[in-house]
Parts: sequence; structure tokens; C-alpha cells
Amino acid sequence: MFSQAKARGILVISTDAEVSSQDAMYVGIDHKAYAASTAKWLAETLNGEGSIVAINGVAGHPANEMRVNGYREVFKQYPNIKIVNEINADWEQAQGQQAMQNILATYPDLKGVWVQDGMAAGAWRSIMDANKTSDIAATGEIRKDFIDIWVDNDFTSAASVNPPGVMASALNVAVNLLQGKELKVPANQGVYKNAMYLDIPFIDGKNVKQVSAELEGKPGYYSYTSALSIEEANKLFK
Repeated sequence: MFSQAKARGILVISTDAEVSSQDAMYVGIDHKAYAASTAKWLAETLNGEGSIVAINGVAGHPANEMRVNGYREVFKQYPNIKIVNEINADWEQAQGQQAMQNILATYPDLKGVWVQDGMAAGAWRSIMDANKTSDIAATGEIRKDFIDIWVDNDFTSAASVNPPGVMASALNVAVNLLQGKELKVPANQGVYKNAMYLDIPFIDGKNVKQVSAELEGKPGYYSYTSALSIEEANKLFK
């Protein structure tokens, strides 16, 4: 499919997950680095020791698998961090909440949770219901409704941002490519050497109140985001 598109002069850009075809390009975040940054935060927050669990997305999805590899590599560097369970909750908030409820019943001495995206809001809801917010450090998510709860309850949390604005970033890159411009640095990152990685914003206790203020007035479903402006995208090209 990608080769057919290229043969017809059609530019193909992926933004959600990296693709192996050299006839396409990926513009988005490095999902492995996304996971590694919050895994490092969790390990350091726990002073390098304690039992933790991971709640993952859809098994086999390329982005999910890169994230799993990312946090596993980090936790291997902390011999006193023990991953007692890894569960797939398919990136669904309700499944994340149920998974966390089951986890808390099974592992009463749990110290940390590494969880992705919207599942984090569900996981934290179960942590709150169990009155464990002062006992557990867990990764969070980037929707305004969760960030408001995070600030109000002073969670020990952090979140890497997979910005919804990646679509705008990719579009601004695509416009330049379609105009025949050449990138200053080739899009040759990633395992397939066809990726352009974007910066990954990071939220933790140091800046969550600032992020909350930036989201003031937005609806609860609004996600904290970033995007390459037209001017920023133009600067990537010769």
C-alpha cells in the first residue's frame, strides 16, 4: 500500500505509531523514550526500591510494545525495584480502574504503578477509593479533568505527554515536503530509520500547577498538548 502511494506521488506520514515501510515517514514522539522518562521518575521517586506493577495498553500494538521495552530497560537498572505484575487494559479508563482495584487486593504492599495514558485516571480512582494516595506513587495522564484532581489531591505523579497536537505538527511538516523543501536533518530516527521525533513534554509535581493554570477554562476532556507551529516547522527545512 505504501509503495503504491509513493509510486503515485502521494506523501504518507504516520503520527500514531511508527511504520516499517521506507515509503512512509513517521512524525511523532519516541514511544520508548516516552515510557523511559516516567519509569525513571517512578524509580527515583521510590528511591530505587519497592514492588510495582505496570498497566499497559493493547498487547501487540507497536506503540505499546515500544513503551513496554522503554520502562523495562529503565527498571532493570534498579535491582531493588520488582515488577510484580504486568497487565493489559487496552487503553480504556474503566479497564484501568478495574485492573488497579484487583491489583490493590492482590498486592497490599504495592509502592508504585506505571500506567499509560487515560488508564491512569481509572487507576488513580481505585487508589483513591482504597485510601492509598499517600502510600503509592503512580504515573498520570494529561486530560484537564485528571490534572485538576491531581492538583486538588497532591498526587505523587508524573506524566509524559503524547501531544494530540502531533497531527498539526505532521501537517506543517507535510506542507513543506509537498513544496519540495529538504529537511536540514533527514528523518532517519527510530528502529526503521524513517522517523522524525518530536519533543515530549513532561508533567510532575514541579510544574503540574502551572499546567493546570494553562488549562483553565478548557473542558474536562481537553488534553495538555504541544505542536510545531508553521514557523517552527519551516525552520526544520533548508
